[in-house]
Amino acid sequence: MAADMTGTGAEAAQHRVVVLALPGLLPFELGIPHRIFGRARDAGGRPLYEILTCGLDAGLVPTDADFAVAVAHGPELLATADTVVVPASYELGPVYEEGRLTPELAAALDLVRPGTRLLSICTGSYVLAAAGRLDGRRATTHWSSAAHFQRLFPAVEVDPDVLFIDDGDVLTSAGVAAGIDLCLHVVRRDHGAAVANDVARRTVVPPHRDGGQAQFVSRPLPSSAVASTAGARGRILDRLHEPVRLSELAREEAMSVRTFTRRFREEAGVSPGQWLVRQRVERARVLLETTSLGVEAVAREAGFGTAQSLRKHFHSALGVTPTAYRRTFRPA
Repeated sequence: MAADMTGTGAEAAQHRVVVLALPGLLPFELGIPHRIFGRARDAGGRPLYEILTCGLDAGLVPTDADFAVAVAHGPELLATADTVVVPASYELGPVYEEGRLTPELAAALDLVRPGTRLLSICTGSYVLAAAGRLDGRRATTHWSSAAHFQRLFPAVEVDPDVLFIDDGDVLTSAGVAAGIDLCLHVVRRDHGAAVANDVARRTVVPPHRDGGQAQFVSRPLPSSAVASTAGARGRILDRLHEPVRLSELAREEAMSVRTFTRRFREEAGVSPGQWLVRQRVERARVLLETTSLGVEAVAREAGFGTAQSLRKHFHSALGVTPTAYRRTFRPA
């Protein structure tokens, strides 16, 4: 853990998140890590993260709004970070135009210790890519910049359709509010679904958004008279443990199966089957963390039916078995 720069030894025990404020930053994105990580608490109500902000120099950092942000720390703070977050900026200059870091920014990033987790929000991914941190990796950025990003950084495997990508020690998110999704994901990864869900409730945002960026790309709006599948999704969530038949859902919404499936994908960004599996995995996570139910019982309550089906889908979604997940987030 990095040496404490702000006070007590108790604070030093926290995971330190350092947010890099670059000139031209978006104030909304700058606030996301502070809001999400800052609301994460353990069972005793103690903060789980320490969140600090630095700039390329200490002092005023101009934003894309009509005010500047006063930053108390310079780049030396990056050397103390466990996680570094790079929000978007509208003044990246050669980073955005040529894919290269300025000497000042390169020197700052050189201070980041090996093994430090890196996060980008929106076009903050350009900074990580220009630093070579995304070479050979999957990454995402705002959908409107994805093609430009791919041309500028051909060594990066760009996925423009997702809200965020977790590639272990380097994580990238799509435009603006997808930074909320990414930070909630990191809290969930670090401390489990119960903590992340509590942060989401306090922030009044969904703990997990379905679909990807495709649902936010500009397209003609449907007529207000066109039926929605939102009601069906609500009913499914109320009875996740029961079998779900696409034909019945379509009939309840007075649609053909084909129309229901198409409209579901348009609204949720994924197919009904993919959406259902995600909801059941999330339900299983909560049960594994908050109850002592056996794996078979968790499988039934989450709607997977059998432990074998639960293990298959759980491992596919999270990369671990239900038992291993429980050991991590609900130790004996």
